[in-house]
Amino acid sequence: MIGQDAARCPGPSSAPLDEGQAAELAKVFKALGDPLRLSHHLKLLRQAGLIDCERRGTWVYYWVLPAALDRLAVFLKTPTAVEALT
Repeated sequence: MIGQDAARCPGPSSAPLDEGQAAELAKVFKALGDPLRLSHHLKLLRQAGLIDCERRGTWVYYWVLPAALDRLAVFLKTPTAVEALT
């Protein structure tokens, strides 16, 4: 993005975040960027609401929560080439 017109490249989100949205996104990005050890990382991802799990005997099964990823994708979406030119 270096050397491009700032008006055409507004960044990941064009609307400002309110305090609650900013706090939620901070928690999500901290969970994504803090893989100290796997069990700790999975705990952070669960606390951030990105994954859920179920214990079956001695095994724990984890899965991604699609709605959480959809909310994150809205924030991370960059404008398409057509949107950037308008």
